[in-house]
Amino acid sequence: MQQVQPPIPVEYLEAEEKDLVARIQARQKEFGRQLLILGHHYQQEAVFQCADMVGDSLKLARQAAAAKEARYIVFCGVHFMAEAADILTDAGQAVFLPHLQAGCPMADMATVDQVAQAWQELAGVCPQDQVVPVTYVNSSAAIKAFVGERGGSVCTSSNAERVLAWALERGDKIFFFPDEHLGRNSAKALGLRDEEIVLWQRGRPLGGNSPEELQRARVLLWNGYCEVHMEFSAEQIARWRRQEPAIQVIIHPESNQEAVAAADQYGSTEAIIAAIRNSRPGSVWAVGTEVNLVKRLQQQHPDKTIHLLAPTPCCCKTMALVTPASLLWLLDNLAQGRLVNQIKVAPEIAQGARLALDRMLEI
Repeated sequence: MQQVQPPIPVEYLEAEEKDLVARIQARQKEFGRQLLILGHHYQQEAVFQCADMVGDSLKLARQAAAAKEARYIVFCGVHFMAEAADILTDAGQAVFLPHLQAGCPMADMATVDQVAQAWQELAGVCPQDQVVPVTYVNSSAAIKAFVGERGGSVCTSSNAERVLAWALERGDKIFFFPDEHLGRNSAKALGLRDEEIVLWQRGRPLGGNSPEELQRARVLLWNGYCEVHMEFSAEQIARWRRQEPAIQVIIHPESNQEAVAAADQYGSTEAIIAAIRNSRPGSVWAVGTEVNLVKRLQQQHPDKTIHLLAPTPCCCKTMALVTPASLLWLLDNLAQGRLVNQIKVAPEIAQGARLALDRMLEI
């Protein structure tokens, strides 16, 4: 049963942002090393500046696990990220999310019941021992457990190609979820042909495919997607190239195949940050990812010209639910001994999910 976000008192919602940040920083000093605030790259700047550690989802979860002295882990991100942190941290550490409705629409596009039903349908036309399940880290703990218990692995946007290559060495087929586009871009990078890749459409018998199509396929893609990265297109890239002939385009692999093929580079949030950081002064970039990260890159690299690829800001609306007000409200509750918004993964689910995460770390 999904947790419900308690109402945040109006005194927090109406406070000035600078005052909220100052009070957050005061709470951090009170807690000392018992508190660890994690900030995802897509977080708004006022929250991001309060983070003790910043990065992508799995990097932050692993940093939390390494910070053994931290009793309270506050993840300024979305729900699946906090779940991963809870799975990887010790029993003496508790993980919290400042706003319980900060979920991931893409992760919600693949429920464990839907995936189990699809797996059962697929078994009717393809031997299960030939199919290796792979899930993107942007998925629920229950999906990760489903994958781990069936010999599969988690992947991230930075290692998806390596994980898919590993899976193809162990089986005839991959069932990849929940992101169709990361799966397709990674499969194409490995040299798979279009006819070897099929889309499994949620809610349709056999995912809308014939038995023959499924038997011929090497990669089956769940039809999930990131609402933010679907905003980017090959047409936008062509427009920037006409306007700025020297421009370099880098895009996240959750974008569609046509946009990724038209870009100069593609990569995870960490790869995008590194590419901009290591580029020459005076270089011009168009970046296809969430607007908060692009704004931060613009501020950090004034010697370079950095544009958002899309003509309008592409914001993760659920990530934006984490605000200075919700973060301070959570910290004030913790200071009073009230453990609100704690994210707990059931032990039996955590065990299976840990299998899938550990397999990825071994690859």
